[in-house]
Amino acid sequence: MSRRVLITAGANGIGLVMARSFAAEGYRVWVTDIDAEAVAVLPPGIRGTVCDASSEAAMELLFAEVARDWGGLDVAVANAGIKGPTAAIEDMALEGWRQCLGVNLDGAMLLAREAARLMKPVGRGVITFMSSTSGLYGTPYRAPYAAAKWGVIGLMKTVAMELGPFGVRANAICPGSVNGPRIDRVIEAEASAKGMTPEAVRQGYASGTALGRLSDPEDVAQMALFLASDGARMVSGQALTVDGFTINPDP
Repeated sequence: MSRRVLITAGANGIGLVMARSFAAEGYRVWVTDIDAEAVAVLPPGIRGTVCDASSEAAMELLFAEVARDWGGLDVAVANAGIKGPTAAIEDMALEGWRQCLGVNLDGAMLLAREAARLMKPVGRGVITFMSSTSGLYGTPYRAPYAAAKWGVIGLMKTVAMELGPFGVRANAICPGSVNGPRIDRVIEAEASAKGMTPEAVRQGYASGTALGRLSDPEDVAQMALFLASDGARMVSGQALTVDGFTINPDP
């Protein structure tokens, strides 16, 4: 029987590329997203549910459905996240801070909690968290996002410690800047905050890496596939970058 993977925020962007990649490897794929239109047009063979990953009630209902229809879960990917507000710390609104942590960190905790309830009793499973290089270095003008992504790494390491004795592995992927509409929005917001052009900010992102370029969603998806594979059976508790090697986190 094919392995089963659940990916939050999997109907768009990096999540959708991951979903397609897992499906191409023979996995049964289930994704969630708050974008109902995107869920409605998912590729054949990928199941979708409209769900807010930061809602406890919604995630409990989702996992009850997964348990009923699939009988369990082999891989869970906590991919849901938002960029949060871009502002100097003295101008940061508490509401925006809380919303960012709610989606990025609370959503990761809920995914891990519900996945653990399915995986721990059977003695196997993989939980992959999406953090960021912002969770390793910090990012000026994006304090909520950086704080949430640092928190995700702490959560991941604790989950790996707790569930390791039960055969469940946990890791975090830390992408750098990844080509796509989301990074375009981030760059535009940062350019506005810093009084720069978007192209200048983009060039700064690229020049801040050893390889001199931004990653593609497929690069992140390949890491997720590796972490879910038997080839990574001794990889747990790790924060793994997919960033072309950041040499200047604030270029």
